[in-house]
Amino acid sequence: MAVRTFGAIDVGSFELILKIYEFSGKDHIREIDCIRRNVDLGSDTYAKGKIGSEKMDELCRTLHEFSEILKSYRVEAYKAYGTSAIREAQNSITILDQIRQRTGITIEVLSNSEQRFLGYKSVASKGEEFRRIIEQKTAVVEIGGGSIQLSLFDNDTLVSTQNLRLGVLRIQEQLHSLRAGNARLEEWIDELAMAQLSTYKKLYLKDREINNIIVIDDYVSPWMIHRAGGNPDRTVIGAEEFRSMVSSVRSTSARQNAAQMGVSEEKGALVFISAVLVGRIAQLMGAVNIWVPGVTLCDGIAYEYAEKIKMFRGEHDFERDIVACAKGISKRYMGSRKRAETLERIATTIFDSMKKVHGLGRRERLYLTLAAILHDCGKYISLVNIGETSYNIIMATEIIGLSHAEREMVANIVRFYHSKFVYYGQEGSSEIWADRETYLTVSKLTAILRLASSLDRSHKEKMKGLKAGMKDDELVLVADTMEDITLENRAFESAAEFFAEVFSLQPVLKQKKSF
Repeated sequence: MAVRTFGAIDVGSFELILKIYEFSGKDHIREIDCIRRNVDLGSDTYAKGKIGSEKMDELCRTLHEFSEILKSYRVEAYKAYGTSAIREAQNSITILDQIRQRTGITIEVLSNSEQRFLGYKSVASKGEEFRRIIEQKTAVVEIGGGSIQLSLFDNDTLVSTQNLRLGVLRIQEQLHSLRAGNARLEEWIDELAMAQLSTYKKLYLKDREINNIIVIDDYVSPWMIHRAGGNPDRTVIGAEEFRSMVSSVRSTSARQNAAQMGVSEEKGALVFISAVLVGRIAQLMGAVNIWVPGVTLCDGIAYEYAEKIKMFRGEHDFERDIVACAKGISKRYMGSRKRAETLERIATTIFDSMKKVHGLGRRERLYLTLAAILHDCGKYISLVNIGETSYNIIMATEIIGLSHAEREMVANIVRFYHSKFVYYGQEGSSEIWADRETYLTVSKLTAILRLASSLDRSHKEKMKGLKAGMKDDELVLVADTMEDITLENRAFESAAEFFAEVFSLQPVLKQKKSF
């Protein structure tokens, strides 16, 4: 049986974590070591805007230690990710270069949506318990140093997700500036948090009931596991009991609290902030139960790597969550659901019929699906500049599971579906295209989406029986319909010109009238 060893490094806002995992056989991941080091990067980033030289040296010393540990375990591969403290630092490029030069470790910086997606995967690694809970109305609450992410699930499907700048380190910095004393600490946390949480409730909760809250963090989690005697399987607690637990530490000293929580005194204050946030969110949502699975970003990193090397196959369909997120955005901006479904069906039929020509894969097929769903979201703002307004909406809205670069590709497909295409090397194109590969992917998917749209020009779903196939240098599309498709034929001729230019393949539309 093949056994692989993997290292995952999380460069967080307050703490650096290294976990070593062993993959043995299909669907078996085992954590064999965990090393934690306190390096408070967030206090520099959130207060000063950049990471200072003292913290930089401490960071490099810790990562050099991690590098030696990776060697001692003879890991076959590792992944190291930085989150908001590095992402928001003005000197992040310099920091990353210094780390690589001084430690040999390459840090990749996660966008917020990528970070949250790995958070979901870390909980999904819990298997049956995760599936059972999100079948009900559930909120996943991810609390970091810089922000929190609130994601709503209903019947195993992601309904909405939103990021709020209410991270524990960010709040702690604000409390320091306000010189809040212990007596008013919880009151100040309430005031700092409730303005954003109340707005969130009006926009996203409304009358929605939430049964369960799943908490992902590095603060409340250690406390809950310590309280459960080190058993992460006993960390489901009633919301009322959780609030009583938080109340029990209000009047005791910082040292006593830290001992009760099983953390350092320095971290105890952060645990309290996180606990107050969880309690308020549970109250706001009317949640009955709180589950703290005790997972970390590292668990999500290991889960994703095991999927990539085909040593793990999770049962939760994360791609469906990405699509559900896009559908939520379309609904928010009054997009046409039926038109989007028709466009998606036709576009993916064309995509699947010409795999040998376009050379694209499953991930690019997902971009096409998302572009079809979001094709008209900009109409909510302008019926004239739909391409640009759609682009701006997509770029301003997180889609969990997509990186910033991937979201930009989807946004550009929608933009050029409506607007005049900007070619690589054309004046002003450098502001649009990151590289040639991105340009080619967007141009191919735009050409397919335009051709698909032409086949539903009247928005009357005339092409329900559409079939597509390759024949010599032609893409033959056969429409089994009794409808008059004169309008579609005219639109098809126009869209076919750009399609042929991109693929050197002539699309041909034929009508088959069945009786």
